[in-house]
Amino acid sequence: MQIGPFIFKPGLLPSLVTLVLLVLLTSLGFWQLDRAEQKRALLSDYRKGEGAVSIPIVGKIEFTEGLKYQMASLKGRYETHRQILLDNRTSNGMAGYHVVTPLRLKDGAGILVNRGWIGIGESRDVLPDIVVDDQFRDIQGRLKPIAEKVFRLGEELPREQWPYRIQHINIESISQELGYSLIPFVVLLSSDQSDGFVRDWKPLTFGPERNQGYAVQWFGLAVALLFIYIIVNTSRENN
Repeated sequence: MQIGPFIFKPGLLPSLVTLVLLVLLTSLGFWQLDRAEQKRALLSDYRKGEGAVSIPIVGKIEFTEGLKYQMASLKGRYETHRQILLDNRTSNGMAGYHVVTPLRLKDGAGILVNRGWIGIGESRDVLPDIVVDDQFRDIQGRLKPIAEKVFRLGEELPREQWPYRIQHINIESISQELGYSLIPFVVLLSSDQSDGFVRDWKPLTFGPERNQGYAVQWFGLAVALLFIYIIVNTSRENN
């Protein structure tokens, strides 16, 4: 292709490589924009729950979009001897666990209650003290949906001794171990409730602005790649 005194004559292999890289870079940019939109929707759901009247949970309920991050009130007893430690959770840069305790409701169903963050302590070989009584109680907190897709290095295996450490919550697996069905939410125990640990609940670690910034970077790299491709494969015609 000739434009004035310049000739654009790219080779086949550089063209194929450039095309593949352009598709990859633009795909990553649109993926980051999609992640930003998902985070905006999550923040919207979280804000809707602020100041709203608590929904009473008295029996088994199914997952619905309208319940995400809504305030809820529940009555039941903690399963004091069958608790779970969510591993690799941090607070102010310190390593620790989220303490998750099953709450057994009157109708026999259960729900997992995240009672907050607790530090590892001096050694991972010694589990922290997370004892709580099994008295009948009223609690309040936010209904957080269970993440459907999470990165796992391997399947979580049932353990013989409680409490045990896991990386992610699998409702079906934990229900089987407990022997009763669990409502498909985790209650983020409110900070004014008793028998909890550090509870500085935030819907996101980073907001959608960061994903938008990443998208700009990926699109910028795509534009730079296209510019370099054109420059490298363009030469001035020799008279």
